[in-house]
Amino acid sequence: MTGTGSLVRLALRRDRLVLPLWVLVTAMLPIVQTTGIAELYPTEQGLRRFAASFGANPAMEALLGPIQHWNAAAMGVWRAAFIPVVLALASLLTVIRHTRVEEETGRRELLGSAVVGRNAGLTAALTVTVAANLAVGLIIVATFAGRGYALAGALATGLGYAVVGTVFAAVGAVAAQLTESASGARAIAASVLGGTYLLRMAGDSTGAAWLSWLSPIAWAQQMRPFAGEVWWPALLAAVAAAALSGVAYALTGRRDVAAGVLPPGLGPAQAAPGFGSLWALAWRLHRGTLLGWSAGLAVFGAVVGGAAQDAAGAMAGNAQLREMMARLGGESNISDSFLATVVGVFGIAVSGYAVQAALRARGEETLGRAEPLLSGAVSRTRWMASHLVFALLGPVVVLAVLGLAIGAAYGAGSGDLAGQLPRVTGAALAQLPAVWSLAALAAALFGLLPRLAGLTWAALAMFLLLGQVGALLGLPAAALDLSPFSHLLKLPGGEVTATPLLVLTAIAAALLAIGLHGFRRRDTG
Repeated sequence: MTGTGSLVRLALRRDRLVLPLWVLVTAMLPIVQTTGIAELYPTEQGLRRFAASFGANPAMEALLGPIQHWNAAAMGVWRAAFIPVVLALASLLTVIRHTRVEEETGRRELLGSAVVGRNAGLTAALTVTVAANLAVGLIIVATFAGRGYALAGALATGLGYAVVGTVFAAVGAVAAQLTESASGARAIAASVLGGTYLLRMAGDSTGAAWLSWLSPIAWAQQMRPFAGEVWWPALLAAVAAAALSGVAYALTGRRDVAAGVLPPGLGPAQAAPGFGSLWALAWRLHRGTLLGWSAGLAVFGAVVGGAAQDAAGAMAGNAQLREMMARLGGESNISDSFLATVVGVFGIAVSGYAVQAALRARGEETLGRAEPLLSGAVSRTRWMASHLVFALLGPVVVLAVLGLAIGAAYGAGSGDLAGQLPRVTGAALAQLPAVWSLAALAAALFGLLPRLAGLTWAALAMFLLLGQVGALLGLPAAALDLSPFSHLLKLPGGEVTATPLLVLTAIAAALLAIGLHGFRRRDTG
């Protein structure tokens, strides 16, 4: 453990911008959702009707889990049920960043040549991430208690968030030991997160409730904040986190630095005929991420599309809920409002893929793999474009798969497959200009200010926050207009106009041009 304190300070310095951002965003959303619901439904009768409408809806139960109680605080925590998933993702990525990425870039070996123990890096990464999760929990407790809500419920909410993040920090620690690449570790950890979320969805929306107990995400819900708190699921999460951390420490002692426990597969002796181009290399680097996103959204799209009819029935008898959904989504009917809201949320999620693909060029540069290519007969523009094509065309594929999955499931359930399939697919593809804007912002920062390229994630988090709670809180139009997603068409069901799509596309094109021009003029490294 020698040198752990110094590595903790180093990790905090490197994450001085990103770490406070995801801590504050995830910590503030529960109270923001609660405040919005309390303002929309100021009476007990309204809250009961709101809870009853959603409580009988299997679609919302699958997406967010069961409603534990009708009071505003319990409903706010339920409405923010996807935030622990975001917290879990941030936690596992943080651990991988300070463990496997450090080894892949060679920095861990340099540090290891000094007075630094073998377990210091893993311990520092877990310490920083667990401390961040505890900070999230404490902020949640303070915000709810400060607004006069029950202290026990506030403690259960904060503790639930903290233990979910801690469990997936340990998942990230184990994944970092298995492969020799950071991208492989992220894929393993993200697959575990997606699988546990699907287990929770299956357990909460079917008769097999025991499946939810296999998901750490559900353990926070089982603590029943503001609904007669139950504390022992936190102990279950603590045991799981400790066991996974123990596995990570055991594995790190069984492998060499920069190596993984799982041996890398040997490639063929002769390269395939089509693997001799820059575009083939880019496909090799991006294909796993593209296929993974496409498969995941196909599953989620099928679930959402199949439940859209039930969601429409649940909203039909609630005028306030219809108004809220119309402000967030489509405007023609209840089903379209629900579908437009869901498509909009997934559009922001797909922006995460676009940013990830655009920043892959930055990863190749920092790992030293770009310079050998650029020293040959490869222009900087072609090399950067080989990555940007996946940031631009990849979202087309992912959103098309999402739209086809939702449209097919919804169309089959409503008996109008031929009519709904193109409508919903078009609505999904209408998210592209905003998604391209985020990818282009990442490209512009990479070309001009590569050290600040990671701030694109901060922009995405801000847009997510505005989209989720801005309309509910009645924020001014100037604030909502900061997000490119606020300018998109509300489809299916809304009026189709080309102007916002063209303007956003033009902005994205300008940012891409700036990024390409900047990369041509700056030094690499």
